[in-house]
Amino acid sequence: MCQLLGMNCNVPTDICFSFAGFQVRGGATDVHSDGWGIAFFEGRGTRVFLDPQPSCSSPVAALVCSYPIHSQNVIAHIRKATQGLVALENTHPFMRELWGRYWIFAHNGHLPDFAPELDGSFTPVGQTDSERAFCWLLQNLRQRFGSRPPSQAMLFEALHQLTLDLGARGACNYLLSNGDCLFAHCSTQLSYIVRQAPFAVAHLRDQDLSIDFSAVTTPNDRVAVIATVPLTDNEQWTVMPRGSLWQFEGGAPSRHRLTIAGPPQTPA
Repeated sequence: MCQLLGMNCNVPTDICFSFAGFQVRGGATDVHSDGWGIAFFEGRGTRVFLDPQPSCSSPVAALVCSYPIHSQNVIAHIRKATQGLVALENTHPFMRELWGRYWIFAHNGHLPDFAPELDGSFTPVGQTDSERAFCWLLQNLRQRFGSRPPSQAMLFEALHQLTLDLGARGACNYLLSNGDCLFAHCSTQLSYIVRQAPFAVAHLRDQDLSIDFSAVTTPNDRVAVIATVPLTDNEQWTVMPRGSLWQFEGGAPSRHRLTIAGPPQTPA
């Protein structure tokens, strides 16, 4: 299956350190070699980089590692294909427009036989279950709220109801953002960490690289990083319960709800 990486901050921040550890999992330290992508929100615009090549050897990934793009919401993905060819059109994250804003979505999981009825307002370009799920989510949001965007609380509740349906169909870990906040659904495996003052030194699990965050931040900075598997080996990450939907704003969780019946399971 694939792996996800997300970042939500209270001030524009670069993701170079986290992405350096994430990148090598795409074919070097792990098997996710069927393409990769990353999206950065900047104001109302987005920068999206996609490559069907393994991220560990991608010149585009090397550019992202060395280019400190500052953003308050970032979503990245490395792919291990389950549905659809290894091709650019099947490479996450996917982007669509809704309510005059770009939305970014990346998925890790498998939704067998997921063939929802789509009305044409959002249409998949590739063959993945992930892109179909994204189009289905946005279609349902538009049908529910019409031409005017809802409040953050109403949006979270709508996504919670829709994710209850998606989660019942198979593994459905996802990251979703419109640039205002970041939503994360843990179906099987997802963790997060919030970095804030007092900042310390972090060391990557996948390569021998460290950073002293106290030297590159201000005391008011706050950054939440979400990943399928924790990226560092000397920090305390929070494991999200299976079957839970989270909303991150300003570099911290602001809402979360279970999307399964009964008590949460402990991830294997």
